[in-house]
Amino acid sequence: MKPITAALIAGGIAALLNLGIASTASAGSEEVGEVSTAFRWLGHNDRVVVEAYDDPKVQGVTCYVSRARTGGVKGTVGLAEDRAEASIACRQVGASVRFLNKLPLQEDVFTERMSILFKRLHIVRIVDPKRNTLIYLTYSDKLVDGSPQNSVTAVPVPAGTPILIK
Repeated sequence: MKPITAALIAGGIAALLNLGIASTASAGSEEVGEVSTAFRWLGHNDRVVVEAYDDPKVQGVTCYVSRARTGGVKGTVGLAEDRAEASIACRQVGASVRFLNKLPLQEDVFTERMSILFKRLHIVRIVDPKRNTLIYLTYSDKLVDGSPQNSVTAVPVPAGTPILIK
């Protein structure tokens, strides 16, 4: 049996950290900033991150979501459960808003896991055809006990651009 060396332990920890970072990345989001909220001796600090989500069916609209990320060893390797609170602000970011497809009246646009099992962050798009507005809602759910905490924002679409509805 080989003795365990410091290099072997460090290599194993690095591999776990890389696995945790890769498993928490989302294909639909881009982290645009973060602030540290609590110091942790090992692993990442607790922090609030701001992520940008481009609506895949509405060109020219981006949603910015801020939410807490748990640090420490568990958070660094992707085993911690993040808090359910999130805030959302969606804006027109291009010269115009264009619809790539017809939109359903309500659709789960993005989901991302917030814990190793069963807890997810959702961003839902709701169309308000009467006001020609896109409403975005963020909330989290959990298999057994979801959270009623939520945040909502709206993007008015210019009057000359009707929203295409399914």
